[in-house]
Amino acid sequence: MALLFPLGLLALAAWLVPLLVHLARRQQYAPLEFAALRWLRAKVRPRQRVRFDEWPLLLLRLLLLAALALLLAAPVLQGSAPDTRAVIAVAPALDAAALRAQQPEADWRWLAPGFASTDTPAPPAAQPLTSLLRELDQTLPAGAPLTVYVPDPLTGADAQRPRLSRPVQWRPIARTAPAAPDASSSAPRLRLGGAPDAPARRVLDAVQRAWSGQPLAAATDAAPVQGEIGVWVSAAPLPPTWQAWLEGGGTVLVTQAGTRAPAETVVLRDVQGQAAISERRVGQGRLLRVHGALTPSALPLLEDPAFPRQLLTLARPPAAPQWVAAATHAPLTGADAPPPQPLDLVPWLLGLIVLLFALERWLATSARRGAQA
Repeated sequence: MALLFPLGLLALAAWLVPLLVHLARRQQYAPLEFAALRWLRAKVRPRQRVRFDEWPLLLLRLLLLAALALLLAAPVLQGSAPDTRAVIAVAPALDAAALRAQQPEADWRWLAPGFASTDTPAPPAAQPLTSLLRELDQTLPAGAPLTVYVPDPLTGADAQRPRLSRPVQWRPIARTAPAAPDASSSAPRLRLGGAPDAPARRVLDAVQRAWSGQPLAAATDAAPVQGEIGVWVSAAPLPPTWQAWLEGGGTVLVTQAGTRAPAETVVLRDVQGQAAISERRVGQGRLLRVHGALTPSALPLLEDPAFPRQLLTLARPPAAPQWVAAATHAPLTGADAPPPQPLDLVPWLLGLIVLLFALERWLATSARRGAQA
């Protein structure tokens, strides 16, 4: 047995209370004088010894205080037998009631924060399943079998397969993956501003058609809106509305010749290794600068068929994959085993304290009734 809070044993000092109470309430004997004793010789009076009346009641009260002090010390029992009942975790996106009919005697839990029983309503489906699986592995006893039901394809996966301390029965359940959005509808639009010449307009029109199949809109000084990428083709600085939109989180492509500033990072080079496009942060937005005019003669990279795709990747980086095949993401083994969980003795102590208190009250009241009789 171990104590999580050993200072709680200082409460044993409360033992002085019942000891003093029993000493103060000892039965007092009043002397009675009568004449016949005056003819007897005086004898030495015996010394008065310390004597406790009702010692069973005193012992019961001392045991009650000792149990309360031990409760404050938070005792636990090390080396207790672990609960090795089979645990089955179900991703919130699946029908747990239908799966539970296959093995009703197991411990069914949601693969969600808190690992509640599947008898409770299903939590939201968007959960970091891989991280929760590692947490569940360290929560369960070392010998408990674990089965996991996940949807296939799997969402909420990490960049690598999880590594657990125990073998896992991995059960993917096939589901229809949501359709991928249409690339033409999700592609950004170019908002042309400044005073572009005809060659620059043709290049940008070709880029826009490669992205969405739609022609390039006419040039305007109005600031871009959500879903657009600003293209400022002019030697003049950005207008205040464009500058505010850029600092608020927008992306603007400008054509400005010159050497790269220290705050800029080259993000695209041509075949000769020369800087073609550089990037720098402006507030919460990104400013992409083309090193030269938007003409094939000044920037040979424009003749590369892959240029529209490269520019789209720079302007709108692709999002991380949201889905992965569940069969290829089965957990590995080799992680450290979870430490053994000690048995909490607090519930047992509470029961003992209630029993001792009931016995103490019964013994105290019955003794008082006998004294009155």
